[in-house]
Amino acid sequence: MRGTGWALPLLACGSLAACTSLPSSGPTAGQIIAGERKEAAELGFEVIELSAVAMPTSDPTPLMLPAALAALERSGRVDLIGAGDVLSITVFEVGVTLFGGNASLGSATGTAAPSFDPSAKGQVLNGVTVRDDGTIQLPYIGRLQVAGHTTAEIERMIVSRLRGLSQAPQAVVAVAQNIHNTVLVSGSVARPGRQTLTLARERLLDAIAAAGGVGTGGGPENTVVRVRRGDQVAGAYLAAIESGGAADILLLPGDRIDVLRRPRTFSVFGATGRVAQVPFPAASVSLAEAVAQAGGPDDNRADPTAVFVFRDNAPPPDITAEGPGAPVGKPIVYRLNFNKPSSYFIAQRFAMRDKDVIFIANARINQTRKLVELFNLLFTPVYTIRATVQ
Repeated sequence: MRGTGWALPLLACGSLAACTSLPSSGPTAGQIIAGERKEAAELGFEVIELSAVAMPTSDPTPLMLPAALAALERSGRVDLIGAGDVLSITVFEVGVTLFGGNASLGSATGTAAPSFDPSAKGQVLNGVTVRDDGTIQLPYIGRLQVAGHTTAEIERMIVSRLRGLSQAPQAVVAVAQNIHNTVLVSGSVARPGRQTLTLARERLLDAIAAAGGVGTGGGPENTVVRVRRGDQVAGAYLAAIESGGAADILLLPGDRIDVLRRPRTFSVFGATGRVAQVPFPAASVSLAEAVAQAGGPDDNRADPTAVFVFRDNAPPPDITAEGPGAPVGKPIVYRLNFNKPSSYFIAQRFAMRDKDVIFIANARINQTRKLVELFNLLFTPVYTIRATVQ
């Protein structure tokens, strides 16, 4: 016994220090509550005991709110000519014509002298591009400021300039290539690119559908739609945009639509079946479903009275923070006691948010068990050797 008498003092003196230095998957409930008071004061977070009367009052999934997109809605037109548009202009004349029945704009034979023809003739001027300053240049007519005007208004401009130069002139203007009245769709769609807006007035979801949709890679609950209109940017998850609703805004020329994969996930740590980052399988996931997906509390290590949800209420900078309705608040730690039967109903009503962290605390007795295992590991060989020698 004298050879091992030193073990008892070591066990007595080192047990408290050993419990705090043993390997662990995380703190106990007491360490979370008592050990973070200073940091809680600095960060401004608080610990809330979840109950039927202490549930989060805000929307469970603020990133799904489409209010920021709806705020971009404004009136506008999609029938005005702009810089870069390519026009096709047909000029009709009778009698002595300016353009000539066989003349072609930009061709070597386009210098034919005016001729008399009693029948009406039409001459097509193709490839008339609207310049950066919003003007076009036509023979015998000169420079016309067409940007911001409709094709009907441009027809009247041409006819007005031809009066006195041509007999009963008429003009038909069509858009051969529309550059101004377009939107650009990019990101995680099947066919990204430029889309032309029509008088049917396309909406946001129409443009995404025309681009081939987002497919099944991430699903609408994990896909963010971000719209840039002028100097304003707003976005929401695709699952939150209702067809024809306020967030399904009418598109305007120059809108840029980015479709981004942004999987919503929650993380699970502590005394659980597995430590993992888990994607949201649906638009809404309850705390009960989240804990179950992680394998639940470990029977040998977990403290079922101390299941925590760490929630940072700061908005993500690239989605809703730039628009109205962005969630703002201090970090909160929610605690749930799974030893109470009512907690399982509360867990079903508690909705998880993107980037929530679930932590299942270690049972206090777990550290003592580890300490015993450690001493068994250290001293069993000693006793085995003594028994063998004797």
